[in-house]
Amino acid sequence: MNPNRRHFLGTLASTFPGLALSDLLAREGVVGDRLHHPPKAKRVVQLFMAGAASHVDTFDYKPLLKQKDGQPWDPGETVELFQSTPGATFASPWEFQPYGQSGKMMSDIVAPLGDVVDDIAFVHNVEGKTGVHSQGTLLQTTGFNFPGFPSAGSWVSYALGSESENLPGFVVLPDHRGLASNGAKNWANAFLPADHQGTVIRPGNEKPIADLFPPPSDFINAMNDRAGLDALSKLNSLHASARPGDDRLSARVRSYELAAAMQLSATDALDVSKEPQYIKDMYGLAPEGPGVDDSGTINEKAESEFFGRKCLVARRLLERGVRFVQVWSGNDNGFPRRNWDSHGDVERDHAPLALGMSRGAAALIKDLKQRGMLEDTIILWTTEFGRMPCSQGSKGRDHNPFVFTNWMCGGGIKGGTYGESDEWGFKPADRAHPTHVYDIHATILHQLGINHERLTVRNNGIDRRLTDVHGHVLKEMLA
Repeated sequence: MNPNRRHFLGTLASTFPGLALSDLLAREGVVGDRLHHPPKAKRVVQLFMAGAASHVDTFDYKPLLKQKDGQPWDPGETVELFQSTPGATFASPWEFQPYGQSGKMMSDIVAPLGDVVDDIAFVHNVEGKTGVHSQGTLLQTTGFNFPGFPSAGSWVSYALGSESENLPGFVVLPDHRGLASNGAKNWANAFLPADHQGTVIRPGNEKPIADLFPPPSDFINAMNDRAGLDALSKLNSLHASARPGDDRLSARVRSYELAAAMQLSATDALDVSKEPQYIKDMYGLAPEGPGVDDSGTINEKAESEFFGRKCLVARRLLERGVRFVQVWSGNDNGFPRRNWDSHGDVERDHAPLALGMSRGAAALIKDLKQRGMLEDTIILWTTEFGRMPCSQGSKGRDHNPFVFTNWMCGGGIKGGTYGESDEWGFKPADRAHPTHVYDIHATILHQLGINHERLTVRNNGIDRRLTDVHGHVLKEMLA
């Protein structure tokens, strides 16, 4: 974009009329010259497994672990673990089977994804920077392992705008039990304009969007509600005119305007009751709905309902113009465990979470495909790091930041396997050429029509970008 034009639009966006005009320009494509080449995709869904899902128990088949199960684990080098010492070689508690025309080997606990496996691009040589949950999660969501940087969803919203006047460009569907490590930092706008932060929606809750409607009251009526809003608008205009260049109030006002529009549009998007029964069944929705019992140990039925409902709502949001949807499985650590951080018992923790996740994710892929939306929608599956090929105690696995799995699907991505881990699933097979989160982000932006090196924002004297100073487009997986 021409620097003078960007400055004009940036300054204009700090005013109330300008904010609305900027949104209109983005929707009409006038700001579309931020695109650097013709896009293959329009929108993104990020599926995040909080707590660190085990690659060697899901998608990364390692027959050597079964062959050496129970024997001392020795990869031939010093091993430093997060909170334990290396135990014995630990075979997956589940069997792996071939799926699809490709014969991709996957665990029984992700078997539902077998129906769509040929559409999925697996990357088994992703390397992290840290074994700490908070930092590893930020690295995958923002491209940096410390706070203060925008989420990938915020960057996409900033670059492409929203396709809808009545819904936000970036929506977050958290785990129903609570937020993952870092909380709202995982979808923060940081130094980008404040209206690009993620909007939290909780499908299945009595109030899925906080403060969307006024509280029950005998005093509030349409007339005095309108009068109050008019008075507030005048005060806001006075406040904003005294603070040129500060976008925080204008973004807050835009959020309230958007909330008013969402009173109809979001309510419709979240109402899955009119979906055909076969769609509800495909996503694994329980007949009793979100009230399915989740008071005891994590169980497959509850996980299928909770994750499947979020995936179905994600599809409904995407088809209504939302640009980026972040779907979470698992919250921060607590007791009993409600995430993928399986130090104590990987079989107990992973089975219900993985079956619920894979049922919902497979349904989302099938649903988008049958609607003609998969071809321009990217699905990214990730977690903060993997888990070790040796045991912690007798049933658990410690953190493994040295290698783990991501997968992508749709949006011009070819199915297959791109990058392998070593024979143990301990480190990348080719240690000189691992895949990093920067490469994943660069590839997604590329498919959206954006050169990741040119999407920058000046902050504290530095031209910041999602991929920092790294990143290569994974061209071999592009159709």
